[in-house]
Amino acid sequence: MVTWGEKLRGARGLLSDAGLPSPDVDARLLAEWCIGHVPLASEGVTAEIERKFDEAVSRRAHYEPVQHIMGVMWFRYLELVSKPGAFIVRPETEMVAQAGIDALTRMSTSNPVVVDLCTGSGAIALAIATEVSTSKVWGVERDNTAYEVACENNEKYGNLVTFVVDDARVALPELAGKVDLVITNPPYVPQSQNVPQDVSYDPAMALYGGGEDGLDLPRELVRRAVTLLKPGGALVMEHGDDQGVALVQEAYSCGLLNAATGVDLTGRDRWLYAEKGE
Repeated sequence: MVTWGEKLRGARGLLSDAGLPSPDVDARLLAEWCIGHVPLASEGVTAEIERKFDEAVSRRAHYEPVQHIMGVMWFRYLELVSKPGAFIVRPETEMVAQAGIDALTRMSTSNPVVVDLCTGSGAIALAIATEVSTSKVWGVERDNTAYEVACENNEKYGNLVTFVVDDARVALPELAGKVDLVITNPPYVPQSQNVPQDVSYDPAMALYGGGEDGLDLPRELVRRAVTLLKPGGALVMEHGDDQGVALVQEAYSCGLLNAATGVDLTGRDRWLYAEKGE
């Protein structure tokens, strides 16, 4: 009977040959998923589990995201459903959520109102709703498939977020001037930029921001944030590592204050922070 050590070595080789960036991590994640997310045992692998693992590794070698294969993704303290049609959250977005939580912590509002534009799977909205228990959170998503995934994740955590299907550029007019935090991980990839093959599994609507620099939609959302935010409110927006200067300029041109760029753990520019004046 084959052992897990042998299966992992074979899987790592196959995934490495496919040019995937993290073959060791992918192989172990898929193995643990196959046996129920428990530590791998040293004993042999049953025929049924071996077939499941081999199929999963083959799918990954053809660039299908690990999250889609397993049907699950992790974000901060959350275990979320992952399905085709909803953007797969990346680790750096956890820091964007933290920047939003930090902004709320600095505010004196007892029941802060939060709007997550382009919410996708609902990851950011649910992270804030679960970690800032007094917050009232809305999530806006234009795509029906992603919206359904967000609602499924929301139900798992007690329906803490109000999700709506709408265009983020015009959504929630009833909240104009009442929002403490607008937070968003919008599409921002330039159309001309090549993305890794597994990233191409994400919906194009969730990737490409429009215009040569990918910032058409992000700029519109900065302007939308100005309308939604109340005096003293804050905007946090994820962006690409070469887009910080442009978005800080956009924030200032729209009348926001204290605009700055946050950096991720690798030191790359990752999000815009700006405030609406009192």
